[in-house]
Amino acid sequence: MSTITVDGPRRFIGRLRVPGDKSISHRALMIAALGHRPCRIRGLSDGDDVVHTRRAVQALGAQVENIEPGEVTVTGGLSGARESIYLGNSGTGIRLLAGMVANRDFVTTLDGDSSVRRRPMDRIIVPLSAMGASILGSGAGGSLAPLTIEGRALRGIEYTLPVASAQVKGAVLLAALRAGGPTTVHEPVPTRTHTEEMLAAAGVRVESDNGSVTVWPGEVVPPHTLRVPGDPSQAAFWLVGACLTAGSDLTVESVYLGRARAGFLDVLRRMGADIAVDSSSGDIRARYRELRATRVAAGELPGCIDEIPILAVAAAMAEGVTVVEGIAELRVKETDRVAAIAEMLAALGRQCRIDGDTLEITGGGGSSARKPRKPGRWIVDSRGDHRMAMAAAIAGAVGAGSVTVEGFEATTTSYPGFARDLSRSTGWTP
Repeated sequence: MSTITVDGPRRFIGRLRVPGDKSISHRALMIAALGHRPCRIRGLSDGDDVVHTRRAVQALGAQVENIEPGEVTVTGGLSGARESIYLGNSGTGIRLLAGMVANRDFVTTLDGDSSVRRRPMDRIIVPLSAMGASILGSGAGGSLAPLTIEGRALRGIEYTLPVASAQVKGAVLLAALRAGGPTTVHEPVPTRTHTEEMLAAAGVRVESDNGSVTVWPGEVVPPHTLRVPGDPSQAAFWLVGACLTAGSDLTVESVYLGRARAGFLDVLRRMGADIAVDSSSGDIRARYRELRATRVAAGELPGCIDEIPILAVAAAMAEGVTVVEGIAELRVKETDRVAAIAEMLAALGRQCRIDGDTLEITGGGGSSARKPRKPGRWIVDSRGDHRMAMAAAIAGAVGAGSVTVEGFEATTTSYPGFARDLSRSTGWTP
């Protein structure tokens, strides 16, 4: 297990370009693999999760050729995998791939690490089975990975998501590509629209209206080139860091700004953050300003759920009590992020309270928020969660003491260059 120690306070200065959006990278590889002509993908995320998806589509028969770092050419043609496909820590990968192979005439087994094996898979098994899919899960009730999927002809359905999830929506829409008739998914609240947008760009008939999306079966013809913009969830760490440290002025370049991904910016603006967005370039600039507490309603959470760990750091430094509602979904991420956030804040000497599905974080406010209790040296266990590891590192950079992050290697899941960029933007030396 690797550790790093980050001391502060440190100014965040300059310009950064974060890895390609992880959610879009997964889908780009899958959609390219469903086509039958070469598709060049530029800006592909270099995180482990996306590497596993790349290996998965190769195992299923697609050809993937390296062009240069972050750029590949994918030529589709799925024929089935000879062995079980390992997705590591990627909940997105295993759920989307389940939908992609459910309508194919071969058997596929999808598996992951211990974290993925604990994550609920019934949320995809239920709708895919309603379409006629044959999925054999593991564990109690057969609702856990590994999943063995026997591809067969599917039927179109109308399905209402019981829990807002872009992963479940995406799995159903990918399965719908070869179903007998259209498939409609209704969402309780809007989630990321990457799957439907990218399918439409690949020639599939897609209609979205008032919280519902319908896909008709059809051939996937991916564009000759897919460009993956910067990941807003990764940008959030640097932007929050700049908001919290006096003298900071940082710009994150070419970030994806699409619907249902910029919710964390709305939260930061309500907290009084100095944030400027260039909608034409995707550049986001953040400068220091004292923050105040806010309330994040349950309906907002799907638009900023991956950013809650770093928003918790912002809340701990703000004036007042920040309330985050509807946190149940945070308990079934790479780890129980509710417990992990509470543990991190306690280690940093901050107060928080969990009341059912509500998280309350009491900020220090003003300069006192950056003065941890003596001796000012804290240890945070990432619990193997990449976002917790990065949030803890930023907490160290904005505080007046130092934070040692245990399990820092988890950052390779989505951001292998995180330590390098921390050094570039703050002058921190590993």
